[in-house]
Amino acid sequence: MREVSPERITSRSNPLAVRVRRLRDRRSERRQEGVLLGEGPKLLQEALRWGARLEAVLFTPDTPLPALPPQVRQVEVPESLMASLSDTKSAQGILFLAKGELGPLPQRPSGGRYLLLDGVQDPGNVGTIWRTADAFGADGLILCNACADPWSPKTVRATMGAVFRLPVYEDTLEGAADKLAQVGIPLYAAALTDSCQDVRQAKLERAGVIIGSEGRGVSPQGLALCQGSIRIPMRGRCESLNAAVAAAVVLWEMGRASLPGHPESGEGEMGAWQT
Repeated sequence: MREVSPERITSRSNPLAVRVRRLRDRRSERRQEGVLLGEGPKLLQEALRWGARLEAVLFTPDTPLPALPPQVRQVEVPESLMASLSDTKSAQGILFLAKGELGPLPQRPSGGRYLLLDGVQDPGNVGTIWRTADAFGADGLILCNACADPWSPKTVRATMGAVFRLPVYEDTLEGAADKLAQVGIPLYAAALTDSCQDVRQAKLERAGVIIGSEGRGVSPQGLALCQGSIRIPMRGRCESLNAAVAAAVVLWEMGRASLPGHPESGEGEMGAWQT
């Protein structure tokens, strides 16, 4: 890889700095450009490891950079400018722009385990669920009914790199349910209904499961599209679980037999838990 001499910018009115702020703050800009904003050396390493299409990397003078492809624009900025561009209280010394791919679920989805989010609007929850879906072997995450923007900096940060590994789709509940049905994937809702079954007894090895929003749960529209519902058993004095926690339990049950270390998985190595 040939060495590339970095540019240097110092002004907040520089066109690149202005563009970064717009991408940080405006969903419409991220959608129009098809670009997401990532922050920090760890996330940059994940982007490089998984072949993300990087466009530019901004860094402060004392921040070491990994080897970057020669076509990636490298821009050194002073710490004061980095602080004004960062989405976090304490800037991590690196910001980068990467192309993001977003579209509806394919007409004939591959794989057999999908999680559908029904109006989950907290970006931290969406990012955490995305990370968990990747960890537990889901084949994709489907966002329905005005979920949080998958390319918002907070969502991207919460994925811990899963943004570059596991595909996310935006679709209608009806559209996603129809496409899953065409390939024989049944759809369930994580919801308390008269006929719901314990998640531990449900057959979820090949299934789609809807997780509802933080405030209202799975919508009536979502419930009507499902062939059944599942519940997570818990103490009666507890009313509900956070959406990301509920998703984690469901995803564990969906992917349990395929996880590394399980006798039927065919994989012998298990990753370590970390925050």
